[in-house]
Amino acid sequence: MAAIVFDLDGTLVDSAPDIQAALNAVMAEAGAAPFDLASVISFIGGGIPPLMEQAMRARDLPMAQHAALVARMSAVYGAENTARTQVFPGVIGALEQLRDRGHALGVCTNKPEAPARDILQALGLAPYFEVLIGGDTLAVKKPDPAPLHAAFAGLAAGTALYVGDSEFDAEAARRAGVDFLLFTEGYRRSPAEALPQRARFDAYAAFPDLVETLLAVG
Repeated sequence: MAAIVFDLDGTLVDSAPDIQAALNAVMAEAGAAPFDLASVISFIGGGIPPLMEQAMRARDLPMAQHAALVARMSAVYGAENTARTQVFPGVIGALEQLRDRGHALGVCTNKPEAPARDILQALGLAPYFEVLIGGDTLAVKKPDPAPLHAAFAGLAAGTALYVGDSEFDAEAARRAGVDFLLFTEGYRRSPAEALPQRARFDAYAAFPDLVETLLAVG
């Protein structure tokens, strides 16, 4: 059996449209132009503070406002974080198969724990996971390995596998010393082959069998 931990944004769910809506609402309040979806996706991965920093630099907003704008976006996004977010196709079926086969499942994300929990519950994903580590659960975030270590520590299982979509995820897995499985349809910036990985996949329908193959190989 394996302990399988998943990233959230860009891995289990396509949350970029809700993040875009919240960011653009804050930009409008600050008198700045909105961002298109592709630009917002390029900002995602490190949590709201680095996302806001990138947005502010792109719009030449004074960094003295950073803390205030981060707080404002956290409030706006927290009030409506599932209106446009969707589970990637095949995720629920894959989670059901993995759970039925006895694997222990968890989530490790840089999104703050409260909105992450909201999304998991609202989209019907919460029952599949035994552990949730958010971006504010510990004092550090990915790519620091501590959040991954905490997630796996909460799962009573053998082989550790981490599933993610980005450079943050690949680096966190490398530092934590666990195998990384790359979901290629998420929010990464680099070519898929450039990220250190044990394997990659583009559809969740094939994911449970991929896990079994990797466990058989060892």
